[in-house]
Amino acid sequence: MMKSTTMNQAFNVSPGKVIKGKWNGKTYKIIKLLGQGATGSVYLAIGHEGQVAIKLSKNSMAITSEVNVLKRFATVQGTSLGPSLLDVDDWVLNNNKIAPFYVMEYIEGNNFLEFVQQKGTEWADVLILQLLGNIEKLHRQGWVFGDLKPENLLISGPPPQIRCIDVGGTTQQGRSIKEFTEFFDRGYWGLGTRKAEPSYDLFAIAMILINAAYPKRFTKKDSNGKSQLFEAINQNSFLRKHKLILHRALLGEYHDAIEMKSDFVQMISEGTHKANSNSTVSKKNVHIKNNKPSQSQYSKPKQRYNSRRQVKKGKKVSGFIETIIILISVFIIYSLYVYHTLM
Repeated sequence: MMKSTTMNQAFNVSPGKVIKGKWNGKTYKIIKLLGQGATGSVYLAIGHEGQVAIKLSKNSMAITSEVNVLKRFATVQGTSLGPSLLDVDDWVLNNNKIAPFYVMEYIEGNNFLEFVQQKGTEWADVLILQLLGNIEKLHRQGWVFGDLKPENLLISGPPPQIRCIDVGGTTQQGRSIKEFTEFFDRGYWGLGTRKAEPSYDLFAIAMILINAAYPKRFTKKDSNGKSQLFEAINQNSFLRKHKLILHRALLGEYHDAIEMKSDFVQMISEGTHKANSNSTVSKKNVHIKNNKPSQSQYSKPKQRYNSRRQVKKGKKVSGFIETIIILISVFIIYSLYVYHTLM
């Protein structure tokens, strides 16, 4: 459920409708609705550049504000925070009223939750690391994204790259958050204000991880949102590995995204080191087991029992090795991501 300090400015346009800009003269044929928010409606359309996303609103100030944000995104070097801005114009309706709109790059891909559910939760850490790097650059420009949630994060590629879309909630630091979604809003959980500051986005990023573990979002039970969130973390094995980071982010203890990202890198490296150590011990145990006397030295009933036990142990070892491979893969993926970021 979404709440906003802006009145709903949704705009309904039928598929097949052609929109022509008053000033630039470019035309766009509407294909389908992509989404609606508090500041307007976004459609998939065909233009001279091919497939594009076009946002229309009844509020010219909202359009101007979002265009300025996209322009600001374009000045952030070394990353693709959001979609590229392609056109800004007005559409003259049949009643001679003006509908302001802007056209942006259409980013194709799955949102954060869809991607993680398809590829596995081990990908969540890699994507969150990318997101923290991008958000830090946005914060340095004096902005807060505000309405951070899985639906506003698309994974394009290959290689997988996280992109922020729907900049309607992006707010200058120091002001009140313009648009938010309750589950990801610290004010809803009673854990902070709705002032636009880096810690607001970092709280939302922690909630995105929690949402990855609990795809069906839960509502606040009582006034003690902190206890409810901490309990949800303790009850999930994936979240327990992130416990200290999540606690700090939820309580607003991180000053910036770099600090939170540093803790993530340390957590992943420690987890990979521990996994490699356990793998070495496991291989030694398998070697010792293979040097044991043959099963023919035992009676038939015991032979059958030991055979079953070996099958079970074999499955455990196989599953453990598979986990190790996944962890190492994630570490390699992150290393490649860091390498390409620094290039």
